[in-house]
Amino acid sequence: MFGLSLNRRTRLVVAGTLTLALAGGLAACSSGSSDTPSDGSPVELTFQSWVPNIDQAVDAFNASHDDVQVTLETITAGPDGGYAKMLSAVQAGEPADVVQLGYDAIPDFLINDALEDITEYVGDSEDLFVPWQWATGSFDGAVYAVPQASGPLGQFYRKDIFDSLGLAYPTTWEEYYEAAKVIHASDPNKYITAFAFNQAPWLIGLAQQGGANWFGVSGDAWDVTIDDESTMKVAEFWQKLIDEGLVKIEADFSSEWNADIQNGNVATWISGSWADAILRGTAPDTAGSWAVGAMPQWEAGENVSATWAGGSASAVLKGSAHPKEAAEFALWLNSDPESVNILTNVGAGWPAIADTSEITSLQSDPEVFEFYGGQDIWDVFAESDAAVDTSWMWPPLSSTLFASLTDNVKSAVEGGTPLTGAFEATQTDMVDALEAKGIAVN
Repeated sequence: MFGLSLNRRTRLVVAGTLTLALAGGLAACSSGSSDTPSDGSPVELTFQSWVPNIDQAVDAFNASHDDVQVTLETITAGPDGGYAKMLSAVQAGEPADVVQLGYDAIPDFLINDALEDITEYVGDSEDLFVPWQWATGSFDGAVYAVPQASGPLGQFYRKDIFDSLGLAYPTTWEEYYEAAKVIHASDPNKYITAFAFNQAPWLIGLAQQGGANWFGVSGDAWDVTIDDESTMKVAEFWQKLIDEGLVKIEADFSSEWNADIQNGNVATWISGSWADAILRGTAPDTAGSWAVGAMPQWEAGENVSATWAGGSASAVLKGSAHPKEAAEFALWLNSDPESVNILTNVGAGWPAIADTSEITSLQSDPEVFEFYGGQDIWDVFAESDAAVDTSWMWPPLSSTLFASLTDNVKSAVEGGTPLTGAFEATQTDMVDALEAKGIAVN
């Protein structure tokens, strides 16, 4: 997630003498026109996304528009193939028109000159969206993406297990630690959670919620502080849980993790709002046993949250033959109440639109609320989204950040070395990677 301070960043410094001045350089490259069929047939767009069941929203658009029709192409999420395919298509002059991008990936696409400036088509729609989410795709007055949804963190937990052990919901991390001891003591196969060494977004979210702010800009260079005091505090806390055997070391979304979610051996899961759909799909037989709470706080009485990798947006790739229609589809997809309601239902995340009063699934959702024992879980995520630290920035080369952090944390866990060293190694890796690309680092 970019913060509100993102708009104050005037440029990214890249290789050699090239400086992409986001107020002018990239915008000047926009085609700014569309090739409309002369025979009256509809404009045909291609949309690439990884969101499960997003075809429902595409179908709704096609049903309500005669002049534009969209074909969905399902791609692999994130840097594990999907982004590389998008960038290669831009270089080959055969891009999709609209693509799903994580907020963290937008800088990478900008420094690769792979996004259209869509300001003239959607720039006057800023007020429809939550300011920090709109800012993820806006640079110095130019708009390059329409925000779709964020992933504010909450804690899904087995309320039945907590109640049976006489445990109150942990509102602080110290209470979380004490609960972890009680849960594991009750059954050596039960743990308060899984330590998901495979999930860089999860690890980053924990650090962000702990007060870390890894990236910033001073002048024409990036500040990189992955090994800051706040991150070390978070790393040492989780190291204590690992050393005392209070968390299970396993990759989330693995078959073992799925089984532990189903049988109650993992009693909590800190994740984004979209995880509701995954939880209900993974463990339908546990309906009524779960509840959702806010993130535990480092200081009692605080209200600090974070996100799972920020969220995602819809962007128009450079070279689209129909940038106007593509931008208008991106805007409809992420602001039309019918579409946003569909996106919320399928687990796309917390809506980026500012006014969610017309999103019926957030007002009353019997299927969801029943699974959580009658709780309106969306109240938790609404508060979480409002409590996100909006000063966080994503840097160029976020894919490098994710890969490095995952590798270093996995090595630390497997080798029995401190987690603090994994974050220190990631600091070094990230600085080296930026400098290797000619990006200045303070």
